[in-house]
Amino acid sequence: MGAIGAFILVFSLALSITLILVPVFDRIGRRLGVVASFGGRHVNEADRRQVSKLGGAALFIGFMIAILVAQVLPVERLDPYEVIRFVGLFLGGIVIFAVGLLDDLFNFSSLPLFLGQFLAAGIAIVFQIFIETFNNPLTGQQTNPWPYVVTVALSLFWLVGMMNTVNFLDGLDGLAGGVAFIAGAMLFINSAFIVQPAQTSVSLLFLALMGAAFGFLLHNFNPARIFLGGSAYFLGYILGALSIIGGAKMAAILLVMGLPLMDVAWQAMNRIRQGRSPFVGDRGHIHFRLQDMGFSQRSIVLAYYSFCAVFGVLTLVTESRLFKFTALGIMLALIAVGFVLVARSRRTESPLS
Repeated sequence: MGAIGAFILVFSLALSITLILVPVFDRIGRRLGVVASFGGRHVNEADRRQVSKLGGAALFIGFMIAILVAQVLPVERLDPYEVIRFVGLFLGGIVIFAVGLLDDLFNFSSLPLFLGQFLAAGIAIVFQIFIETFNNPLTGQQTNPWPYVVTVALSLFWLVGMMNTVNFLDGLDGLAGGVAFIAGAMLFINSAFIVQPAQTSVSLLFLALMGAAFGFLLHNFNPARIFLGGSAYFLGYILGALSIIGGAKMAAILLVMGLPLMDVAWQAMNRIRQGRSPFVGDRGHIHFRLQDMGFSQRSIVLAYYSFCAVFGVLTLVTESRLFKFTALGIMLALIAVGFVLVARSRRTESPLS
């Protein structure tokens, strides 16, 4: 089997399994009462309909089966630690999926959620999924490996941060799943067609993410028929881990996920400034603010898709690390200006939430 055949097989498998299982978990969620509730920051039309919150289980199974199949396909494998990292990705994914599922069932406080996130991230690190160096954008040279304590701390911060970023992003129909699909697509194109030699086996992992995310998105785009639920943490874990595996493509993921990451950091600082816990969700995130200003869910979500895709493409059109660094700076400036404008607009109506 050639690379193209492997690409088609893994993507189709993840997509079809997820599509088949979403209706199943829709019924299971309704039967068990694991459904959305209207109130607080959950005021979307789908919350009123109390849709099932177990859609992420279909995404989880579709992704996991697809990456298992990818491991036995006869494609070129360049990473000597690939099997070890795969085991870490798989085991950590099971742990954080279980934590999210239990949260859907029992509505955990922030402490057990964070313990579960650190456990999943710790498993990834033990199995060689960590950030050890980075490429200096000014010189193009790779830094020397950092001390192990720095590597562990930075990797934990990245993985836990990505889990919470995707969880907070999962506030509008189709938002988290669509952004994850775009991130997966950028990472796949980079690994399969731009990096030389091509990282074919790693590319299959990105395709599994794309297939599972797209299969879920077909049921989750507005008007949503099912929600991701606690599996948003799983999706964030996969994005964080895959951005490290096969070359630590941090520039690509930072440009794609820059808006959600900045939003989480901004809102966390805002909550701390107001004397509130940074870990308790509210309607202060930018997508909620835009919705409260009168923008439709679809327009907000499509704007997110466009913003993330445009800056993601910038990582593909040039090999210049300085160009990517400059693009990242421009993106952060645009986001900061946008946040200020939205905050000022909200102040004319009500106190900043």
